[in-house]
Amino acid sequence: MSHARLSAAAGAISERTGRDRHRLGVVLGSGLGTYADSLEGAVSIPYAEIPHFPTPAVEGHAGRLVSALVGGQPVLVAAGRVHAYEGWDLGDVVFGVRTLAMSGCRTVLLTNAAGGIGDGLAPGDLVTIRDHINLTGRNPLIGPNDERLGPRFPDLSDVYRSSLRKVIADVTHSLDMTYHEGVYAWMIGPSYETPAEVSMARQLGAALVGMSTVPEAIALAHMGVGVAGISLVTNLAAGLASAPLSHDEVTEVAQKAQTRFTALLDALLPRLAADGG
Repeated sequence: MSHARLSAAAGAISERTGRDRHRLGVVLGSGLGTYADSLEGAVSIPYAEIPHFPTPAVEGHAGRLVSALVGGQPVLVAAGRVHAYEGWDLGDVVFGVRTLAMSGCRTVLLTNAAGGIGDGLAPGDLVTIRDHINLTGRNPLIGPNDERLGPRFPDLSDVYRSSLRKVIADVTHSLDMTYHEGVYAWMIGPSYETPAEVSMARQLGAALVGMSTVPEAIALAHMGVGVAGISLVTNLAAGLASAPLSHDEVTEVAQKAQTRFTALLDALLPRLAADGG
């Protein structure tokens, strides 16, 4: 991971937005790509116009960076992400969130669409990520370490910070929504998990399974950034539902849940921007 490339990307964002530093970063998963456009003072930059920034090709991932004000605080929103299953190197997969950190964000909220495998979870549920299990055998920190970004051996004991999870719980309850919390298991994709893999993840303690987020969380923790994560359960994972899995189903459920997810973000982002990590 090149410090110079990250600095170039952050510098271009500052120049285009007129905002030297941003306080909070947000990564929008499937179905939420248009959310940032409604924010105050939104300035949108296509990823393709940011130096070295990877551009997603998956349906539901917009590929734009939006700078806006939330509660008077500057916030940087990544509408869409790239995935390892597209063939990207993990350094490219985490380039976006590292750029958020280089742009000043000391807290980053990661959102995603995930398969629900925990007891009592149903499509449409919003689940705060408590921890993760990396089942891919891959890590974005493999290779030479740049001490300007973070230490060689970062601590991951509180990746999804308990203080930020408490803020999410408080906001969720204030909206009379049910609060769920669970462990997210990362599998590489793009094929959906087999029933045996889902059974394994459940036995390991996972409540969610998906194809993103974990490398981003590791890279952010490496840089000392506070991470919060929220998964939208878009389907029950293989072996837990009668119908075959499809990306169309994921997109449809994400669209149906957009109003609830948007309401949560509207109430949550000002708190995260004000409280920091």
